[in-house]
Amino acid sequence: MDPQEIAFLIISGFRKHYSLFQDITAQVPHAFATQQWHVIEKVNKSRISHYDERVADTVKILRLHFNSSQVNIALWFKVKQAYIELLTFHPQAELAETFYNSVFCQLFHHSYFNNNFIFVTSSIEDTTTLPVEAEYRSYFPVVDGLKPTIYKIISNINFACEFNDLEGDIRLLQKAFIKQAPDTHHQHFKMRFDILKSPFYRNKSAYIVGRVISSSGTQPFIIAVLHHPNGKLKIDALVTNGTQMSLIFGFARAYFLVETHAPSALVSFLNQLMPSKTQAELYNSIGFHKHGKTEFYRAFLHHQKHNEEQFCIAPGTPGMVMLVFTLPTFPYVFKVIKEHFAESKPFGRNTVLARYQLVKNHDRVGRMADTLEYSNVVIKKSQIEPQLLELMREKLSNSIIEDSDFIVIKHLYIERRITPLNLYLQNATDEETEYVIDDYGHAIKEMLHVNIFPGDMLLKNFGVSRHKRVIFYDYDEVQYLTEMNFKALPKTSLNDLYCGESALSFAPNDVFPEQLCTFVLTNPKLKAIFERLHPELLTPDYWQQAQRDIQQHKTKHVFPYPQNQRFGQQNKNKGSL
Repeated sequence: MDPQEIAFLIISGFRKHYSLFQDITAQVPHAFATQQWHVIEKVNKSRISHYDERVADTVKILRLHFNSSQVNIALWFKVKQAYIELLTFHPQAELAETFYNSVFCQLFHHSYFNNNFIFVTSSIEDTTTLPVEAEYRSYFPVVDGLKPTIYKIISNINFACEFNDLEGDIRLLQKAFIKQAPDTHHQHFKMRFDILKSPFYRNKSAYIVGRVISSSGTQPFIIAVLHHPNGKLKIDALVTNGTQMSLIFGFARAYFLVETHAPSALVSFLNQLMPSKTQAELYNSIGFHKHGKTEFYRAFLHHQKHNEEQFCIAPGTPGMVMLVFTLPTFPYVFKVIKEHFAESKPFGRNTVLARYQLVKNHDRVGRMADTLEYSNVVIKKSQIEPQLLELMREKLSNSIIEDSDFIVIKHLYIERRITPLNLYLQNATDEETEYVIDDYGHAIKEMLHVNIFPGDMLLKNFGVSRHKRVIFYDYDEVQYLTEMNFKALPKTSLNDLYCGESALSFAPNDVFPEQLCTFVLTNPKLKAIFERLHPELLTPDYWQQAQRDIQQHKTKHVFPYPQNQRFGQQNKNKGSL
């Protein structure tokens, strides 16, 4: 095969992948309109595995021509150049580069993973294939007036489902905007709305994302749309606060389902609304997690190039399953599965891999950190602190390859670094302590709502994000809630004690909620706060009821924005607006 043929075959594989990916996503609007939540869940899971399947298809074809892991240097240099030519006016060029990388890296040895053969740096860096305007529509209230313009915005989204009271919702929307964004009060002919053409779907919600441009600047916003109890639609909330918007697009939530022709333009628009978000985080948030990995790795290389620092052991209690390390000024941690686990962990490597994949495919409900998974990561030994290097040799002997200058890690996970909850509490004020212990209880409850039992609920396995949100990040004991047996502690009589017998016996999945404070919250102060705020979590009845709700398909919606911003909640609390 000549270089152009190979390049065309790879771009054809990408074209098939992206077309099928968009076809899968296109099922979601109808599923949302008809409340077929199982379809949305199925789409979300299938999109995660879809990429690897399409890469495997392309690799299979190419392997008919290349059976060796040795690269024909002259040939593949030309293949890359031919591929670059195909990307000149490609609307998904950045994703196509990542697809090329994935194919090449499955064909050949990691010693060839450099910019001569793959896109370590992008060939389209600092350019946008399509302008940002390709992904949004602009609306001008000077033409039709404010209320008709808002009505047009909602209508153009085309939810294929009638609103229960759109006129009333628009009134609430206007009042909420006036309350939340007082600096943008202008006459209607002095503003413009920019609205992304496609809504963002996740779970039981749809979101309209846009901004108001006026003489005082730019005001981003998100409009949340839910189903009314009668089956029609309603606007549930307006979000204008930057922190709240970042949480909606946060790394602890399931990926959005959104149709896009030009992902780079969509991400660029989102980045303008949420400048604190990285390119990697935004690509991840809209379901392009493979390209999110590419963007992350480029940021990682850039950080290493411009910061002279060494990898070190991450702060916190050492894990019994993972060796965790970090770079001091890089806001992520690197986790590698150890060769041997502590005796209290009666499972092996494959179980850990399966549980991390379970979380990847699941609704993370804003409480479970997303993970980036990498293979054959090369690190200079000179960039590793001696103490960490010794631990790697001791704990990861079969998971690393070492030569005179480099360590190659065969498989690792990367997560956003957050402060371990047990460390955070050491320096927290009384007010901060009460807040995070309360949020710790809410984190557990919200995971239960989506059929997740965290397993090891020790404080060291939870962290506090920069937004002061408690997030779970240790998944080696995660199981489905419905697989567990929640029991009350049996009463032990004096006769049992005299006879040396105990009525307490354990089956593998038995859980005694009353022991939560005994083993997790050993500090009397923390225990008292938890017992006051979340006493129901110490009773088996609560956990058993959560199981029954899941088995009966009674799912509780977990809102990614404060309850007091919900329009219906405001009506309950303050009377009709």
